[in-house]
Amino acid sequence: MAAALTIALTGCFGTAVDPSAQFSPVDAPLGGDLADGLQGVLDQAVALSGSSGGVAGVWAPWAGEWTAASGTVDFGEKPPPMTTDTGFRLATVTTEITCTVLLRLADQGEVQLDDPVAKYVDWIPKLDGITLEQLCLHTSGLADYYPVLRPTFGANPGRVWPANELLANGMALNRIGPPGEQVRESRTGILLLALALERRTSKTWDELAQQYVLGPLGLEETSLPPGTVTEHAGVMGGYSSITVTGAVDCAVLLDDTEASSSMGGAAAGAISTLEDARSLSEAFATGALLSERTARAQWNTVPLGGDAPAWQSAGLGGAQYGPMRGTAGETAGALTAAFTDAASGLTVVVALNNSTPGPAFVREVAFALASLASKAPPAAGGEQPLIELPWSADQATAKMQELGVCPRA
Repeated sequence: MAAALTIALTGCFGTAVDPSAQFSPVDAPLGGDLADGLQGVLDQAVALSGSSGGVAGVWAPWAGEWTAASGTVDFGEKPPPMTTDTGFRLATVTTEITCTVLLRLADQGEVQLDDPVAKYVDWIPKLDGITLEQLCLHTSGLADYYPVLRPTFGANPGRVWPANELLANGMALNRIGPPGEQVRESRTGILLLALALERRTSKTWDELAQQYVLGPLGLEETSLPPGTVTEHAGVMGGYSSITVTGAVDCAVLLDDTEASSSMGGAAAGAISTLEDARSLSEAFATGALLSERTARAQWNTVPLGGDAPAWQSAGLGGAQYGPMRGTAGETAGALTAAFTDAASGLTVVVALNNSTPGPAFVREVAFALASLASKAPPAAGGEQPLIELPWSADQATAKMQELGVCPRA
């Protein structure tokens, strides 16, 4: 029975896949001035974001690894200190799981990336021209329900939101444009994708995620809690300073700790840990769970457009910034970023527990950590890879200071 269960959970891989193995990582801590610099960035990020605490990890396969915590789990009386084992909300990094499920189903011939969404979700009108691929590329033209509902989520985090209600909110908004034209993040599109895949396979998102992603990677600390469960043991608290009008008021601190995963669901509702988020990021960036053909399709990126520089582009389920692939995202009370360079294996994960400054802030925190770690000297006998990042640590920390709208002493 145990063997059969293992095979079922790993989705035909037989044993858990370790995406870091391809980089032959050095088993050693990053220390000295580099560790001090990384800790300084995390401490600064916690203060600038108005968080009670945060966690971060850096894995440089040629040199070693660094994981650290800063601050406390929450703002309660005598709060416990944050530790590297403290869990956190993945926010929109959850989308990487959902889109990996799509890609694995495409590998198995269960679906085609260019299948129309309406083929599987035929009771929702006005989906003509939208494909499964466009939902993960965020080019569907469907508006994101989150910005409009952001104040409501923060003020009433424990409310249970049926996926159909969130879809209805998103579908009622004006379209960004015709399908395939513009890249605009849309949780509406990801929830629609999850619904389509559930209908195609007759399985729930939990079952699909376990079979195709969590099981194969051995991610035992990653899950999508039921929407009715709002107390999450071992997970950091959550806070925001967003008023009912959507404005930022630094004198207000809303407690979003007891939050329902239903506000994000298959797009932004999962919880995880540093080590699990590391494995997910590495697998997502390198296509460790995919065929070579599908992995190429995933990262056949398109420009973000608008004012975004040329080194920023979109893949299926995440973005690419220079060589770093992954996601920086938000949900009420939480900011999380996870990025991996598919060539060198450099991986950065950071999680903070105040969502007020938004996802651009936590992205810059990850950029600062990546810039410092990219220069880590190699272990004895090793070779330092050339990692060309289109930003510096100073530029990233300057952006952090600019975006940290409600810093705390």
